[in-house]
Amino acid sequence: MGSTHSLKRMDEKVREGVGAGVKLPEEVLWALLEKGDNGVLVLDANTNIIYANQVFLNITGLDFSRVLNRSFYHFVDPSQVESLKSVLEKPDESCGKFCRETAFLKEDGSYIVTDTCFSPDYERASPLIYVYVRDLTEWKVIEGELKKANSFFVNLIESSVDGIIAADIKGNIIIFNHSAEELIGYKADEVIGGKLHITEIYPEGVAKEIMRKLRSEEYGGVGKLTPIRITVLNRKGEEIPIELSAALVYEEGREIASVGIFTDLRERLKIEEQLQQTHLQLLQSEKMASVGKLAAGVAHEINNPLGGILIYASLMLEDMAEDDPRRSDIQRIVQETTRCKEIVKSLLEFGHQSGPKFEPMDVNRAIVDGLFFLENQAIFHNIEVTKDLDPFLPRIMGNASQLKQVFMNMAVNAADAMAGNGRLTIQTRLSEDETLVQVAFTDTGVGIPEENLSKIFDPFFTTKEVGKGTGLGLAVCYGIVEKHGGHIEVESKVGEGTTFRIILPVKGEQRSETIREDKNF
Repeated sequence: MGSTHSLKRMDEKVREGVGAGVKLPEEVLWALLEKGDNGVLVLDANTNIIYANQVFLNITGLDFSRVLNRSFYHFVDPSQVESLKSVLEKPDESCGKFCRETAFLKEDGSYIVTDTCFSPDYERASPLIYVYVRDLTEWKVIEGELKKANSFFVNLIESSVDGIIAADIKGNIIIFNHSAEELIGYKADEVIGGKLHITEIYPEGVAKEIMRKLRSEEYGGVGKLTPIRITVLNRKGEEIPIELSAALVYEEGREIASVGIFTDLRERLKIEEQLQQTHLQLLQSEKMASVGKLAAGVAHEINNPLGGILIYASLMLEDMAEDDPRRSDIQRIVQETTRCKEIVKSLLEFGHQSGPKFEPMDVNRAIVDGLFFLENQAIFHNIEVTKDLDPFLPRIMGNASQLKQVFMNMAVNAADAMAGNGRLTIQTRLSEDETLVQVAFTDTGVGIPEENLSKIFDPFFTTKEVGKGTGLGLAVCYGIVEKHGGHIEVESKVGEGTTFRIILPVKGEQRSETIREDKNF
């Protein structure tokens, strides 16, 4: 390839500059120039190539005869020529060593990127420029792979639906992905770089406890933390329930960072609560169905004896003189028997054994009619009743008599809870999609203890004194509303009051055409 010839020419050109009067053996120059890892070029004062070692020729695939005495710029990417000329062509100035990425022409016409260092020597009698060339192909491949891998992991972290937060051993946040931004409320550039300490996103003492668990064998092994449920603090200081799994990052056995995956539990807990409520409703429905069958059977069994008692008592009453002292006792028997018949009727309806007629009805009218019979009773004398009834409610398909019974029962229960002194607010509203009617009874009474909330619709459950109440109370109300395709919701706080919401569907009736500003419940 002409390497020996080039070395001889190089020997003649540079021997003078090797050392004052020192003459290096040819084999030493050969070893230095030909057996190194880098390509070597030597340029004369006109930047023509006067020497090229075998490494450079291997890098470019060029032949020595093509390179020798040709302009250096001929083999450089044209876009870099002017920049190099501005530095190299300074015969009257001192130019120090410099390095830059340079693209060299290859035999196949393509270009190869190299790390090239130039070391001009303009102080010699015959100026020379020494050029050292290192092939960057492998490095570029590695760099590309690293960039690709880095980009992949960055995208992976940013695309995670869970918050990912990492901090150095001093607690300075170094990773804060998009989901963490949404969870905590800070932007990444507001926390990274020591702007927010990792302990500030936890309630007091929690961060220390997490580190203790990470260093313990008990929670997944040293350096790992199996998922635990805790709360974190958002930007507003609000506590957010999350599931945290974490790990320590080590370098040569030393802890250098910690990383945590934060799963927002708010939606999951909401779904769990809804499932629990649905489960309780199913249990309640099954319980009501079973009790309904029992009630219907009992009602049938006692209905005939009651009828007999009522008939014979009425006959006895007819045969008695007006001044007969026993007459009041027989009248009491007739009254109580009639009352028992009404209870039996409620039991039959509760057990779905009788089918009340459903027809279009006005919910507001049923409420007003029911209150008409109640407001003059003594228990309501010191109760302020506020009626907030939506005048645009559509009619619903239902049984006015049964629903009136429900509304009256709700009002009486509220009066009892307030001991005859307080405020009862009755409100009706249409849902936004105009498919549901809500009737809400809100009192300022004593409230219902939490342990009783799940029992209040159970048949025969009561906290009232013996002899008080109307029929089966809330259990009957629940059954009536359920037969109407609706349900009852309750909210209560002890000492503050209770709200019962009766939700009924609108069926087969023309919706109101009036545009309403607020149609939410």
